[in-house]
Amino acid sequence: MNAKHTTLSIVLLLVLGSTNCVAQTPASITVTAYFMGREADVDSVAADKLTHIIFSFLHLKGNVLQVDNPEDASTITSLVALKKKNPALKILLSLGGWGGCETCADVFSTSKGRKDFAQSVLQLNQFFKTDGIDIDWEYPAIEGYPGHKFGPSDKQNFTDLILELRQSLGTEYEISFAAGGFRKFLDESVEWKKIIDAVDRVNLMTYDLVNGFSKVTGHHTPLYSNTDQKESTDNAVKYLIKMGLPANKLVIGAAFYGRMWEDVPATNNGLYQSGKFKAGVNYDEFDSALSVNNGWKHYWDNVSKAPYAYNAGEKLFITYDDAKSMEVKVKYTVDARLNGIMFWEINNDKSRGGLLDAIDKVKQKYRPKAK
Repeated sequence: MNAKHTTLSIVLLLVLGSTNCVAQTPASITVTAYFMGREADVDSVAADKLTHIIFSFLHLKGNVLQVDNPEDASTITSLVALKKKNPALKILLSLGGWGGCETCADVFSTSKGRKDFAQSVLQLNQFFKTDGIDIDWEYPAIEGYPGHKFGPSDKQNFTDLILELRQSLGTEYEISFAAGGFRKFLDESVEWKKIIDAVDRVNLMTYDLVNGFSKVTGHHTPLYSNTDQKESTDNAVKYLIKMGLPANKLVIGAAFYGRMWEDVPATNNGLYQSGKFKAGVNYDEFDSALSVNNGWKHYWDNVSKAPYAYNAGEKLFITYDDAKSMEVKVKYTVDARLNGIMFWEINNDKSRGGLLDAIDKVKQKYRPKAK
Protein backbone atom coordinates (compact mmCIF):
# COMPACT_ATOMS: atom_id res chain seq x y z
CA MET A 1 0.00 0.00 0.00
CA ASN A 2 1.53 3.31 -1.08
CA ALA A 3 1.44 6.58 0.89
CA LYS A 4 -1.54 7.92 -1.03
CA HIS A 5 -3.65 4.86 -0.27
CA THR A 6 -2.54 4.88 3.38
CA THR A 7 -3.65 8.50 3.76
CA LEU A 8 -6.95 7.79 2.07
CA SER A 9 -7.59 4.79 4.32
CA ILE A 10 -6.96 6.88 7.44
CA VAL A 11 -9.33 9.57 6.19
CA LEU A 12 -12.05 7.02 5.46
CA LEU A 13 -11.67 5.49 8.93
CA LEU A 14 -12.07 8.94 10.48
CA VAL A 15 -15.16 9.59 8.41
CA LEU A 16 -16.62 6.20 9.30
CA GLY A 17 -15.97 6.82 12.97
CA SER A 18 -17.52 10.27 12.95
CA THR A 19 -20.70 9.33 11.07
CA ASN A 20 -21.62 5.78 11.97
CA CYS A 21 -20.91 5.47 15.69
CA VAL A 22 -24.03 7.33 16.72
CA ALA A 23 -27.33 5.93 15.49
CA GLN A 24 -29.73 8.36 13.87
CA THR A 25 -32.30 9.60 16.37
CA PRO A 26 -35.70 11.07 15.53
CA ALA A 27 -34.82 14.50 16.87
CA SER A 28 -31.72 14.72 14.69
CA ILE A 29 -33.16 13.94 11.26
CA THR A 30 -31.82 16.29 8.64
CA VAL A 31 -34.11 18.55 6.63
CA THR A 32 -32.41 19.64 3.41
CA ALA A 33 -33.64 22.26 0.95
CA TYR A 34 -32.31 22.57 -2.54
CA PHE A 35 -32.18 26.27 -3.37
CA MET A 36 -32.34 27.45 -6.98
CA GLY A 37 -33.16 31.09 -6.59
CA ARG A 38 -31.83 34.61 -6.47
CA GLU A 39 -30.26 36.58 -3.66
CA ALA A 40 -33.61 38.36 -3.18
CA ASP A 41 -35.18 35.00 -2.28
CA VAL A 42 -32.80 34.24 0.57
CA ASP A 43 -34.50 36.38 3.23
CA SER A 44 -37.72 34.37 2.89
CA VAL A 45 -36.00 31.07 3.71
CA ALA A 46 -37.04 29.65 7.10
CA ALA A 47 -33.50 28.84 8.18
CA ASP A 48 -34.61 27.68 11.62
CA LYS A 49 -36.57 24.78 10.08
CA LEU A 50 -33.65 23.47 8.02
CA THR A 51 -30.41 21.65 8.74
CA HIS A 52 -28.97 21.98 5.22
CA ILE A 53 -29.38 24.21 2.18
CA ILE A 54 -27.83 23.13 -1.12
CA PHE A 55 -27.15 25.95 -3.58
CA SER A 56 -28.08 24.79 -7.08
CA PHE A 57 -26.13 24.82 -9.28
CA LEU A 58 -22.47 25.35 -10.04
CA HIS A 59 -20.92 23.88 -13.20
CA LEU A 60 -17.65 22.71 -14.67
CA LYS A 61 -15.32 25.00 -16.55
CA GLY A 62 -12.59 22.77 -17.82
CA ASN A 63 -11.73 20.54 -14.87
CA VAL A 64 -12.77 22.93 -12.12
CA LEU A 65 -15.99 23.85 -10.34
CA GLN A 66 -17.07 27.37 -11.17
CA VAL A 67 -19.66 29.83 -9.93
CA ASP A 68 -21.45 30.95 -13.08
CA ASN A 69 -21.85 34.68 -12.40
CA PRO A 70 -21.51 37.42 -9.75
CA GLU A 71 -25.18 37.16 -8.77
CA ASP A 72 -24.75 33.49 -7.86
CA ALA A 73 -21.71 34.41 -5.78
CA SER A 74 -23.74 37.01 -3.91
CA THR A 75 -26.55 34.50 -3.37
CA ILE A 76 -24.15 31.96 -1.87
CA THR A 77 -22.77 34.64 0.46
CA SER A 78 -26.29 35.52 1.58
CA LEU A 79 -27.12 31.87 2.20
CA VAL A 80 -24.05 31.53 4.40
CA ALA A 81 -25.23 34.61 6.32
CA LEU A 82 -28.35 32.63 7.34
CA LYS A 83 -26.12 30.95 9.92
CA LYS A 84 -26.65 34.07 12.02
CA LYS A 85 -30.24 32.89 12.41
CA ASN A 86 -29.34 29.21 12.71
CA PRO A 87 -25.69 28.57 13.67
CA ALA A 88 -26.09 24.83 13.09
CA LEU A 89 -27.19 25.32 9.47
CA LYS A 90 -24.95 23.82 6.78
CA ILE A 91 -24.67 25.40 3.32
CA LEU A 92 -23.45 23.13 0.53
CA LEU A 93 -22.50 23.86 -3.05
CA SER A 94 -23.84 21.62 -5.79
CA LEU A 95 -22.50 20.54 -9.15
CA GLY A 96 -24.69 19.78 -12.13
CA GLY A 97 -28.40 19.19 -12.06
CA TRP A 98 -30.57 18.02 -14.95
CA GLY A 99 -28.75 19.25 -18.04
CA GLY A 100 -25.90 20.72 -16.01
CA CYS A 101 -23.28 17.99 -16.22
CA GLU A 102 -22.51 17.79 -19.94
CA THR A 103 -18.76 17.27 -19.54
CA CYS A 104 -18.81 15.26 -16.29
CA ALA A 105 -18.19 11.89 -17.96
CA ASP A 106 -15.07 13.22 -19.71
CA VAL A 107 -13.66 15.30 -16.85
CA PHE A 108 -14.10 12.59 -14.23
CA SER A 109 -12.61 9.89 -16.47
CA THR A 110 -9.05 10.98 -15.67
CA SER A 111 -7.10 11.18 -12.45
CA LYS A 112 -6.05 14.76 -13.25
CA GLY A 113 -9.64 15.80 -13.93
CA ARG A 114 -10.83 14.40 -10.62
CA LYS A 115 -7.94 15.88 -8.67
CA ASP A 116 -8.31 19.33 -10.26
CA PHE A 117 -12.03 19.26 -9.52
CA ALA A 118 -11.58 18.17 -5.91
CA GLN A 119 -9.04 20.93 -5.28
CA SER A 120 -11.39 23.54 -6.77
CA VAL A 121 -14.20 22.29 -4.52
CA LEU A 122 -11.97 22.78 -1.49
CA GLN A 123 -10.95 26.25 -2.61
CA LEU A 124 -14.53 27.40 -3.21
CA ASN A 125 -15.66 26.10 0.18
CA GLN A 126 -12.78 27.88 1.86
CA PHE A 127 -13.56 31.11 0.00
CA PHE A 128 -17.31 31.17 0.68
CA LYS A 129 -17.08 29.49 4.11
CA THR A 130 -19.55 26.87 2.94
CA ASP A 131 -19.71 23.36 4.32
CA GLY A 132 -19.27 20.91 1.49
CA ILE A 133 -20.34 19.60 -1.90
CA ASP A 134 -23.35 17.81 -3.35
CA ILE A 135 -22.72 15.98 -6.64
CA ASP A 136 -25.75 15.98 -8.92
CA TRP A 137 -24.49 14.08 -11.97
CA GLU A 138 -27.55 12.84 -13.86
CA TYR A 139 -26.39 10.15 -14.46
CA PRO A 140 -23.18 8.10 -14.28
CA ALA A 141 -23.19 5.05 -16.59
CA ILE A 142 -26.82 5.37 -17.74
CA GLU A 143 -28.69 7.76 -20.01
CA GLY A 144 -29.71 11.03 -18.43
CA TYR A 145 -30.10 14.40 -20.09
CA PRO A 146 -30.52 13.86 -23.85
CA GLY A 147 -27.20 14.04 -25.66
CA HIS A 148 -24.96 13.93 -22.60
CA LYS A 149 -22.15 11.40 -22.77
CA PHE A 150 -22.35 8.31 -20.58
CA GLY A 151 -20.77 4.87 -20.47
CA PRO A 152 -20.01 1.87 -18.22
CA SER A 153 -16.69 3.33 -17.04
CA ASP A 154 -18.58 6.19 -15.34
CA LYS A 155 -19.45 3.84 -12.50
CA GLN A 156 -15.81 3.31 -11.44
CA ASN A 157 -14.97 6.92 -12.22
CA PHE A 158 -17.73 8.08 -9.87
CA THR A 159 -16.21 5.96 -7.11
CA ASP A 160 -12.78 7.47 -7.74
CA LEU A 161 -14.32 10.96 -7.78
CA ILE A 162 -15.96 10.52 -4.37
CA LEU A 163 -12.77 9.10 -2.84
CA GLU A 164 -10.70 11.93 -4.32
CA LEU A 165 -13.14 14.46 -2.87
CA ARG A 166 -12.91 12.91 0.57
CA GLN A 167 -9.14 12.91 0.46
CA SER A 168 -9.08 16.58 -0.55
CA LEU A 169 -11.83 17.76 1.81
CA GLY A 170 -10.84 15.68 4.82
CA THR A 171 -13.40 15.49 7.59
CA GLU A 172 -14.07 19.23 7.81
CA TYR A 173 -16.47 19.30 4.84
CA GLU A 174 -19.53 17.25 3.98
CA ILE A 175 -20.03 15.21 0.81
CA SER A 176 -23.41 14.14 -0.50
CA PHE A 177 -24.76 13.20 -3.88
CA ALA A 178 -28.14 13.19 -5.56
CA ALA A 179 -29.10 9.64 -6.53
CA GLY A 180 -31.85 8.53 -8.85
CA GLY A 181 -34.62 6.81 -6.92
CA PHE A 182 -35.36 4.34 -9.72
CA ARG A 183 -34.08 0.79 -10.11
CA LYS A 184 -31.86 1.29 -13.16
CA PHE A 185 -29.82 3.95 -11.36
CA LEU A 186 -29.67 1.90 -8.18
CA ASP A 187 -28.42 -1.12 -10.13
CA GLU A 188 -26.05 0.41 -12.65
CA SER A 189 -24.76 3.86 -11.71
CA VAL A 190 -22.97 3.55 -8.37
CA GLU A 191 -20.60 1.17 -6.58
CA TRP A 192 -22.50 1.66 -3.35
CA LYS A 193 -20.34 -0.26 -0.90
CA LYS A 194 -17.14 1.35 -2.16
CA ILE A 195 -18.32 4.92 -1.60
CA ILE A 196 -20.81 4.85 1.26
CA ASP A 197 -18.21 5.31 4.00
CA ALA A 198 -16.83 8.37 2.22
CA VAL A 199 -20.12 10.28 1.99
CA ASP A 200 -22.20 11.90 4.70
CA ARG A 201 -25.51 11.17 3.00
CA VAL A 202 -27.21 9.98 -0.16
CA ASN A 203 -30.00 12.28 -1.36
CA LEU A 204 -32.44 9.90 -3.03
CA MET A 205 -34.41 11.72 -5.72
CA THR A 206 -37.58 9.80 -5.00
CA TYR A 207 -39.55 12.10 -7.23
CA ASP A 208 -39.93 12.21 -11.02
CA LEU A 209 -40.39 8.44 -10.75
CA VAL A 210 -42.95 9.04 -13.46
CA ASN A 211 -41.32 11.78 -15.50
CA GLY A 212 -41.93 14.05 -18.45
CA PHE A 213 -40.95 11.33 -20.92
CA SER A 214 -43.69 8.99 -19.73
CA LYS A 215 -46.76 8.53 -21.92
CA VAL A 216 -48.67 6.98 -19.01
CA THR A 217 -49.66 8.79 -15.83
CA GLY A 218 -48.73 7.64 -12.35
CA HIS A 219 -47.46 8.88 -8.99
CA HIS A 220 -44.24 10.79 -9.47
CA THR A 221 -43.28 10.78 -5.78
CA PRO A 222 -45.12 7.94 -3.99
CA LEU A 223 -44.05 6.66 -0.61
CA TYR A 224 -44.99 3.03 -1.29
CA SER A 225 -45.24 0.76 -4.32
CA ASN A 226 -48.53 -0.72 -5.53
CA THR A 227 -49.54 -3.36 -8.06
CA ASP A 228 -49.42 -0.82 -10.91
CA GLN A 229 -46.20 0.95 -9.95
CA LYS A 230 -43.12 -0.66 -8.45
CA GLU A 231 -40.96 2.47 -8.27
CA SER A 232 -41.42 4.26 -4.96
CA THR A 233 -39.54 5.82 -2.05
CA ASP A 234 -39.88 2.71 0.09
CA ASN A 235 -38.75 0.51 -2.79
CA ALA A 236 -35.50 2.45 -3.18
CA VAL A 237 -34.82 2.61 0.56
CA LYS A 238 -35.41 -1.10 1.15
CA TYR A 239 -33.31 -2.01 -1.88
CA LEU A 240 -30.30 -0.11 -0.54
CA ILE A 241 -30.69 -1.30 3.04
CA LYS A 242 -30.96 -4.91 1.84
CA MET A 243 -27.71 -4.30 -0.05
CA GLY A 244 -26.11 -3.45 3.28
CA LEU A 245 -26.12 0.35 3.26
CA PRO A 246 -26.70 2.00 6.65
CA ALA A 247 -30.10 3.62 7.01
CA ASN A 248 -28.52 6.65 8.66
CA LYS A 249 -26.85 7.61 5.39
CA LEU A 250 -30.10 7.70 3.38
CA VAL A 251 -32.19 10.81 2.73
CA ILE A 252 -35.54 10.51 0.95
CA GLY A 253 -36.80 13.12 -1.48
CA ALA A 254 -40.04 15.07 -1.62
CA ALA A 255 -41.42 17.32 -4.35
CA PHE A 256 -42.54 20.91 -3.90
CA TYR A 257 -44.14 20.72 -7.35
CA GLY A 258 -46.53 18.59 -9.36
CA ARG A 259 -46.39 17.02 -12.83
CA MET A 260 -49.37 17.46 -15.13
CA TRP A 261 -50.54 15.39 -18.13
CA GLU A 262 -53.13 16.32 -20.76
CA ASP A 263 -55.47 14.26 -22.98
CA VAL A 264 -55.97 11.81 -20.11
CA PRO A 265 -59.13 9.63 -20.10
CA ALA A 266 -61.35 9.66 -17.00
CA THR A 267 -60.83 5.96 -16.21
CA ASN A 268 -59.56 5.52 -12.63
CA ASN A 269 -59.72 9.33 -12.28
CA GLY A 270 -56.82 9.58 -14.72
CA LEU A 271 -54.39 7.46 -12.72
CA TYR A 272 -52.30 5.00 -14.80
CA GLN A 273 -53.85 6.18 -18.05
CA SER A 274 -52.37 7.29 -21.35
CA GLY A 275 -51.57 10.96 -21.71
CA LYS A 276 -49.09 13.59 -22.80
CA PHE A 277 -46.92 15.43 -20.31
CA LYS A 278 -47.99 19.07 -20.18
CA ALA A 279 -46.13 21.01 -17.48
CA GLY A 280 -44.79 21.23 -13.98
CA VAL A 281 -46.77 23.21 -11.40
CA ASN A 282 -45.11 24.73 -8.31
CA TYR A 283 -46.73 24.11 -4.94
CA ASP A 284 -47.30 27.82 -4.33
CA GLU A 285 -49.53 27.84 -7.42
CA PHE A 286 -51.74 24.90 -6.36
CA ASP A 287 -54.51 26.88 -4.68
CA SER A 288 -55.34 28.78 -7.85
CA ALA A 289 -54.23 26.34 -10.55
CA LEU A 290 -55.86 23.22 -9.04
CA SER A 291 -58.96 24.67 -7.42
CA VAL A 292 -62.32 22.92 -7.26
CA ASN A 293 -63.84 25.96 -8.98
CA ASN A 294 -61.60 25.24 -11.96
CA GLY A 295 -62.94 21.70 -12.25
CA TRP A 296 -60.38 19.76 -10.24
CA LYS A 297 -61.18 16.84 -7.93
CA HIS A 298 -58.52 15.66 -5.51
CA TYR A 299 -57.88 12.03 -4.53
CA TRP A 300 -55.71 10.04 -2.13
CA ASP A 301 -54.11 6.66 -2.91
CA ASN A 302 -54.06 4.96 0.47
CA VAL A 303 -51.68 2.22 -0.71
CA SER A 304 -49.01 4.49 -2.17
CA LYS A 305 -49.79 7.26 0.38
CA ALA A 306 -49.85 9.76 -2.45
CA PRO A 307 -52.27 12.47 -3.62
CA TYR A 308 -53.36 13.16 -7.18
CA ALA A 309 -56.04 15.18 -8.95
CA TYR A 310 -58.10 14.99 -12.14
CA ASN A 311 -59.95 17.58 -14.17
CA ALA A 312 -62.63 15.76 -16.16
CA GLY A 313 -63.69 18.81 -18.16
CA GLU A 314 -60.18 19.44 -19.48
CA LYS A 315 -58.90 15.83 -19.27
CA LEU A 316 -55.95 16.90 -17.12
CA PHE A 317 -54.19 14.76 -14.50
CA ILE A 318 -51.63 15.87 -11.92
CA THR A 319 -49.42 14.00 -9.43
CA TYR A 320 -47.77 15.82 -6.51
CA ASP A 321 -46.89 15.97 -2.81
CA ASP A 322 -49.07 17.80 -0.31
CA ALA A 323 -49.14 18.36 3.45
CA LYS A 324 -50.63 14.91 4.09
CA SER A 325 -48.04 13.02 2.03
CA MET A 326 -45.28 15.14 3.55
CA GLU A 327 -46.40 14.14 7.03
CA VAL A 328 -46.34 10.43 6.25
CA LYS A 329 -42.93 10.77 4.60
CA VAL A 330 -41.44 12.46 7.66
CA LYS A 331 -42.93 9.80 9.93
CA TYR A 332 -41.49 7.13 7.63
CA THR A 333 -38.07 8.83 7.85
CA VAL A 334 -38.21 8.84 11.64
CA ASP A 335 -39.54 5.29 12.01
CA ALA A 336 -36.94 3.85 9.61
CA ARG A 337 -34.14 5.80 11.35
CA LEU A 338 -33.07 7.36 8.06
CA ASN A 339 -30.73 10.35 7.90
CA GLY A 340 -33.48 12.72 6.85
CA ILE A 341 -35.68 14.21 4.16
CA MET A 342 -34.82 16.64 1.36
CA PHE A 343 -36.87 18.42 -1.24
CA TRP A 344 -36.75 20.20 -4.55
CA GLU A 345 -37.10 23.18 -4.35
CA ILE A 346 -37.68 25.64 -1.52
CA ASN A 347 -38.66 28.61 -3.67
CA ASN A 348 -41.67 26.60 -4.90
CA ASP A 349 -43.18 26.57 -1.41
CA LYS A 350 -45.91 28.80 -0.05
CA SER A 351 -44.72 31.69 2.08
CA ARG A 352 -46.99 30.53 4.94
CA GLY A 353 -48.56 27.17 5.69
CA GLY A 354 -46.47 25.38 3.10
CA LEU A 355 -44.79 22.00 2.82
CA LEU A 356 -41.73 22.95 4.88
CA ASP A 357 -44.12 23.88 7.68
CA ALA A 358 -45.73 20.44 7.33
CA ILE A 359 -42.31 18.78 7.60
CA ASP A 360 -41.36 20.83 10.64
CA LYS A 361 -44.69 20.17 12.37
CA VAL A 362 -44.17 16.41 12.26
CA LYS A 363 -40.50 16.69 13.19
CA GLN A 364 -41.43 18.68 16.30
CA LYS A 365 -43.57 15.78 17.52
CA TYR A 366 -40.44 13.70 17.90
CA ARG A 367 -38.23 16.34 19.44
CA PRO A 368 -37.36 15.47 23.07
CA LYS A 369 -39.06 17.76 25.58
CA ALA A 370 -36.79 20.09 27.51
CA LYS A 371 -36.14 18.93 31.04
